Amino acid sequence: MSSDVLPSRTFAPSVAQSSSATAAEIASRIERLPICSWHVKVRLVIGVATFFDAFDALTIAQVLPVLAPMWKLSGAQIGFLISVGYLGQLLGALFFGWLAERIGRVRAIALCIATFGSMSIACALAWDYESLLVFRTIQGFGLGGEVPIAAVYISEITRAKGRGRFVLLYELIFSVGVVAAGVLGYWLVPTLGWQAMFLLGASPLVLIWFLLRHVPESPRWLASHGRLAEADATLAGIEEATRTATGQPLPPAVVTESKAPQKPSWRDLFGPLYLRRTIVVWFIWFGSYIVYYGIGTWLPTLYRTVFHLPLEQSLRYGLISNAIGFVGATLCALTIDHVGRRAWFALALAGSAVFLGILWLNGATTPQDVLIYGSGAYFFATSAAIGVYLYTPELYPTRVRAIGVSTATAWLRLASMAGPTIVGTMIAYGLGSVFLTFGLVALLAAVVVGTFAIETKGRILEEVSP
Repeated sequence: MSSDVLPSRTFAPSVAQSSSATAAEIASRIERLPICSWHVKVRLVIGVATFFDAFDALTIAQVLPVLAPMWKLSGAQIGFLISVGYLGQLLGALFFGWLAERIGRVRAIALCIATFGSMSIACALAWDYESLLVFRTIQGFGLGGEVPIAAVYISEITRAKGRGRFVLLYELIFSVGVVAAGVLGYWLVPTLGWQAMFLLGASPLVLIWFLLRHVPESPRWLASHGRLAEADATLAGIEEATRTATGQPLPPAVVTESKAPQKPSWRDLFGPLYLRRTIVVWFIWFGSYIVYYGIGTWLPTLYRTVFHLPLEQSLRYGLISNAIGFVGATLCALTIDHVGRRAWFALALAGSAVFLGILWLNGATTPQDVLIYGSGAYFFATSAAIGVYLYTPELYPTRVRAIGVSTATAWLRLASMAGPTIVGTMIAYGLGSVFLTFGLVALLAAVVVGTFAIETKGRILEEVSP
């Protein structure tokens, strides 16, 4: 990508510049910006990192059918190897969420990329189970931070009108990365070896310079930290890029009243206004991702070890489920602005519970049953899993948005650890018990969402979360 795609001079703020702009004016100027090619280009740059975040996270599912027999791994060892990467992601989400509130969204994303990209190379050099365990944990530290901070950044530069579609079409890149991991794993692992997947996963390291040089910091974040001159100058550059892209003058900004800047506080997550939101969104994260990762990471290995299918067929079945999940994610991206957040999450979680219940009732005795009904559950879980990246940033004010999203994604990581571990531990008691457990969790989350979630469709961030 050439350097003139997002010319850095457009966004170079002068720290010495004085400005009479207020945080409310910054927000109102963002809200008047039509979504244009500038937004798409920024979304593409950030999206490359998100693509490889997903690719690296799911690479383990593609290499385990080879490593499990080669290193003679037990079911518990496989489950732990999957789960330990998510432990790193949990810690990384919390740490980088805290860091993003202090050094900015863009620099925090760059540090995440440096961490998971370099550790992907280390994973390719792993010589045994223990070494891969260590490298995957450290890699997870970077993987856990990038996606939530990127979601916050994309939400903060996007106006309320059409935000759901725009943000989720960006988040769809994560699902593309998941499918790509399946497609490339199906081809690379049998031909070039399992190490090739990890080496390919280090590709985003080349993105770091471009990201720091050409992607502007979030004006909302700058304004929330009292850096109004920088926010004004950065946003002026974005406005100029938007006028150039559209060929039209910008509409006048309509400034709404806003409260005086407040210091971040845990009350922003657990106070009277936000406690219900926090609990609801945590249920969505846990309920959708225990299915998403529990099924997504284990299916190829289940086909191989429980049903004794050939390696290529096991990977192909896993790829089919990934592709069906991608369809669910795409449907969510295209329709959630019409259906609404609350209805979508309730229906998606309930749909996942229904398919998992069918698997429990029929005993999951054939690989075809697991493929059909497991893919159905994965379809709905994936649609909820992508949608919650849109919904969570909408629920918190700018001053703690990164912390709020990163703390919520900690439940994603807990679910990601619990899901594979449940499969590895309970598989001896039959697959039906595994699917029943997942289904009950998804059903509980659906009830909580349907009862307590608030609707944020079409509302300005500062209006939803003062």
